[in-house]
Amino acid sequence: MVLGALLDLGLPLEGLRAALGSLAIDHGTIAARKVLRAGIAATKFALVEPESPVPSPQSPIPAVDAHARAHAHGHAHPHPHRNDQVHPSDAAGHHSLREIADSIDRSALSAAGRRRAKDLFERLAEAEAAVHAIPVDQVHLHEVGAVDSIVDIVGAVYGLEWLGATRIVSSPLNVGSGTVRCAHGILPVPAPATTRLLTGVPIYARGVPTELTTPTGALVVTAYAESFGGMPAMRVTQVGYGAGDKDFADHPNVLRLMVGDEAGNGAIERIVSIECEIDDMNPQLFGPLMDRLYGAGALDVYYAAVQMKKNRPGTLVTVLATPDRRDALCGVLFADTTTIGVRYVEMDRERLQREVRSIATPVGPIRVKVATRDGRIMNASPEFEDCARAAAASGLPIKDVQAIATKAWLERDRAAE
Repeated sequence: MVLGALLDLGLPLEGLRAALGSLAIDHGTIAARKVLRAGIAATKFALVEPESPVPSPQSPIPAVDAHARAHAHGHAHPHPHRNDQVHPSDAAGHHSLREIADSIDRSALSAAGRRRAKDLFERLAEAEAAVHAIPVDQVHLHEVGAVDSIVDIVGAVYGLEWLGATRIVSSPLNVGSGTVRCAHGILPVPAPATTRLLTGVPIYARGVPTELTTPTGALVVTAYAESFGGMPAMRVTQVGYGAGDKDFADHPNVLRLMVGDEAGNGAIERIVSIECEIDDMNPQLFGPLMDRLYGAGALDVYYAAVQMKKNRPGTLVTVLATPDRRDALCGVLFADTTTIGVRYVEMDRERLQREVRSIATPVGPIRVKVATRDGRIMNASPEFEDCARAAAASGLPIKDVQAIATKAWLERDRAAE
């Protein structure tokens, strides 16, 4: 589905063929054609076995149950083996991790792409090793080492490198529900390896009771997405749809890739807001608490007076941070305050582009923080510390120095125009 969406966006099929051919692995033939999934037109990427006829681009691809195939797509089947034992590829097209790494090293991928592809296979092996409680070097990946998974992973690396996106974000992932049949029998959805790969990622289950996120899909998305959540502010320039094998009556089985420019040309990033109310703590502790929170990685901390239950005055503590700092900051709140619970929610924020410029004034040089959006200056503010220092040296009130610096900035701005 990732490759289908990239092809829908314009990824050249011949370029993909060349990249996969450079692996020197007999992967048969790749093809792509338009299909409908619950009324949505999408591109279906297909890997055709060497002995199978290649359908024409006009031929429809029948919707099939992906797990009815001989090898469930992206489900690993580990077998313990001696560390010095090398598994050659077998008649079913399985390849050992060592063979896969060697193939990637001699491929036409860029140096960064080769590193990324090998890291993906190693991460998949680590997930399987953790699920089955065996060392990584004893994992022999059957289905993951099968040709279709190699094509999916290496092809995704090549395609996303072709896309050249500077930032990739994802919605929360719909993993589906029910059960799935794989090499180990019937397992719950999401499959154990998928669950392992999605640790720390927001997921949900909605729609038909079937698997909607495979281990391979989870591997690729979590490796490239820097954040998960709502749609970021952006100007959409392209949309691509990649079709899955199954076709549901009222659920379009497609992956949508939306390409665009970040709105406002500013810094858009994912943050988390953490809150709690406190009405039974010594007020003297709020000062050290703020220092501890900043020390633990908070971007901003502020307090607000609130009226709480039983008509008690209290303090609302709000902490803003990057999502990866949430656990550490919650730990500080639980350890250094009397709260017994916190709330948190992730959100996007946009920051104006900022730079600091130094201007000459009658009281000496003063730095001005300049904020811009789409190249237009939105705010310009003299640095308070510089104004305070100049005020102390000149004997003028700080507010007068601020006015002098602002006047110097405006006159410099008009002169530049």
